[in-house]
Amino acid sequence: MPKNKYYKMPYMSNTSKIEFNLRAIIEAIDKIDMYSQEFKNAEDFYHDAKSFDASMMQFVVVGEVISRLDEDFKIIHNTIPWKQIKDFRNIIAHDYFGIDADEIWSIIQFHLLPLKKNIQELINKTSV
Repeated sequence: MPKNKYYKMPYMSNTSKIEFNLRAIIEAIDKIDMYSQEFKNAEDFYHDAKSFDASMMQFVVVGEVISRLDEDFKIIHNTIPWKQIKDFRNIIAHDYFGIDADEIWSIIQFHLLPLKKNIQELINKTSV
């Protein structure tokens, strides 16, 4: 454990930081998938407070990690809707009681796995 009160990430190259952050996004997506997989619909998912809240936290994590990615990297890899994902994080964090469970369910069902695939492709490119 470091002597500092707050842990600081050891020095990493920009490429290493990007890969680290992309892997963190994959991990958060995997957790959302795990927390939601047993449910058949948005209503059941929403009414399981633990699973729903845990998933919302992981959406926040994804948005936070995206905000830490290098802006040039996001511009170069603009096929991923970075800003839209980050904005979604802000909605969850700041308007939690206004969240539409059907919209969340739709994102989980139709957008997370394609996002994971795209992020994994970026990891494969940066790891070379």
